[in-house]
Amino acid sequence: MTRSPVTTAAAVPAGTDQAGWVCCPDCGWLLYRKRLDRNLHVCPECDHHLRLGARARIDLLADPGSFSEVAFQPGAPDPLTFTDLREYPERLAEAERRSGETEAVVVGIARIGGAETVVAVMDFAFLGGSMGVEVGRRITGAAELALERGLPLVTVCASGGARMQEGVFSLFQMARVSQAFGRLHEAGLLSVCVLTDPTYGGVSASFATLASVLVGERGAHVGFAGPRVVQETIRAELPADFQTAEFLLAHGLVDRVETRADLRPLLVRLLALHGAGAILEAPARRDAGDTVPEAGDADPWDVVQKARDVDRPTTLDYLHTAFDDFVELHGDRAFADDAAVVGGIASIGGRTVVVIGQEKGHTVRERVARNFGMPHPEGYRKAMRLLDHAETFGLPVVTLVDTPGAHPGPEAEQRGQSHAIAETIMRSSRLRVPVVAVVTGEGGSGGALALCTSDRLLVLENAYLSVISPEGCAAILWRTAVAAPTAARAMQLGAAHLRESGIATSVVPEPPGGAHTDPAEAARLLRTALIRELEDVCRLDVATLLDTRARRLDRIGGDSSRALQPVEG
Repeated sequence: MTRSPVTTAAAVPAGTDQAGWVCCPDCGWLLYRKRLDRNLHVCPECDHHLRLGARARIDLLADPGSFSEVAFQPGAPDPLTFTDLREYPERLAEAERRSGETEAVVVGIARIGGAETVVAVMDFAFLGGSMGVEVGRRITGAAELALERGLPLVTVCASGGARMQEGVFSLFQMARVSQAFGRLHEAGLLSVCVLTDPTYGGVSASFATLASVLVGERGAHVGFAGPRVVQETIRAELPADFQTAEFLLAHGLVDRVETRADLRPLLVRLLALHGAGAILEAPARRDAGDTVPEAGDADPWDVVQKARDVDRPTTLDYLHTAFDDFVELHGDRAFADDAAVVGGIASIGGRTVVVIGQEKGHTVRERVARNFGMPHPEGYRKAMRLLDHAETFGLPVVTLVDTPGAHPGPEAEQRGQSHAIAETIMRSSRLRVPVVAVVTGEGGSGGALALCTSDRLLVLENAYLSVISPEGCAAILWRTAVAAPTAARAMQLGAAHLRESGIATSVVPEPPGGAHTDPAEAARLLRTALIRELEDVCRLDVATLLDTRARRLDRIGGDSSRALQPVEG
């Protein structure tokens, strides 16, 4: 039977227990407490995620019985001897009684999916989770503990911002905790921040958004200034979903948005993928029956047609078939999440890697949503963020290239398309971890090259790289796009030319007729090639890796060292 919503707020205030019943603060439905507890305090009527205290959060995320709290010596309780309507120590004492905590954050060590982890969980019930000196000290202490023991750090944020009663001392906790997270980043230790409702002000503008991976809980409100402050300051009409976790995801500001039930499984996967050494099991060897095709005489125009086939496997197809696990990370942390570029953390043959690829989709709806695989600048900036992630954690990179080219529109130019591509090429050329690139379909111009600067460049048997599309070349030089087949042959498009010229290091075979005829077999062949190449290139030390990469690029089209010889006579 469906329950009636509570129509009078005064009768049952939101969240108030009346004989085992709770009122949902969002939809007003009266909920049986035991059912609400079983549903992780998520309203079964409207999916609203009710707030949880720190201890409930720890119980939700940590392995049962594994949490061990870290005790902190008491600090200065009232740096300003602040008084408003009440004295500050009196407010602190009341907050402790109401929340059951000594401060707005609880720190300890727990296991999550068996992985030992430092956890720091905020409690909004203690003065709105505001960050004062003691919160800054505890968050910094959690980071220092992670650094000392070489452990990952998981923080759960719920805060209204800085604590006004501690004035400028509270303000400078933003710098204190930020430098602590900077040290974690420099040490290559994973940090994950779960953003819950609400996370605002000095917390959102410091450690809450500095973690390696940012995860928003569904429906959480996260921002710098609260919507009331924004409206009163600039008198602006705000979007209905303003500052929600979903709003942040769409604007590239968080990696993922998860339901409460999915938070722990995600953390377990992330911790496992970033485990010590990032080798989960012995990598599989190449199957003896797989033969690398010799450079053949396939017609370049036929190669172009197969590379563009709408049924040809895409990056997401390969991620779900050739790889063992994949956790997608979203956004450039600045503007948007470009759907034409997908990337994240994956495992293949027991090895953890960062994967970045262009994605076209198959159906018309998918292709429009993915912009036909043509990235905007934010797509390349997402790629650069993932390259940084790979270098920080010592993970090799795999790129999957399949694009007609970078998006050429005016909005892309306004946001710095050329600069984004150039930065991506430069960053990958000096990356201190191995990079294995695979051209799986089309490889159009600089938009493709941005993900092709690598130690190993593999090309599928029916894939190609080109300085311009055959149609574009034909329109310019033959004055008609009808001459595209002639242009394709003149530019020698295809894997054969790339292998013979030394640009591609190897050719990956495809099933007879092309990858689209047997996607499962195409994925198996790609997996075999990737495991082989990763096993080989991951043996190199950083100095050798960088030197070999530079020499390989120098040799394309002629060794630059010849240009440095003095001219005689």
